[in-house]
Amino acid sequence: MEDCIFCKIIAGDIPADIIYRDDNILAFRDISPLAPTHLLIIPVKHIESLTEMQDAEYPVIGAMVKTAGILAEEEGIAEKGYRLVINCGAQGGQQVPHLHMHLLGGRQLTDSLG
Repeated sequence: MEDCIFCKIIAGDIPADIIYRDDNILAFRDISPLAPTHLLIIPVKHIESLTEMQDAEYPVIGAMVKTAGILAEEEGIAEKGYRLVINCGAQGGQQVPHLHMHLLGGRQLTDSLG
């Protein structure tokens, strides 16, 4: 999608602190972190949200979770714990219309996203 900020990051049109990339997944540091470790994990293919997924696209969720586990280890937060969050739709807190998962950790997290 031409106006999608995450698609522009994937294309290299907008700079980001990318820490992981393969053919299906891209991960980068959130520019407004809510925790010492706050990464965004996104599919390379534009999928607007969980509600827009087609049956053949569901394996991407598994790839995102697997990547999150690897990155949690690399970031040194796996042992003490971390949070994975996928917001869906405007009322669910999704601010960018491109499926993404937040990986948060590095401190005691509260009951809310922050």
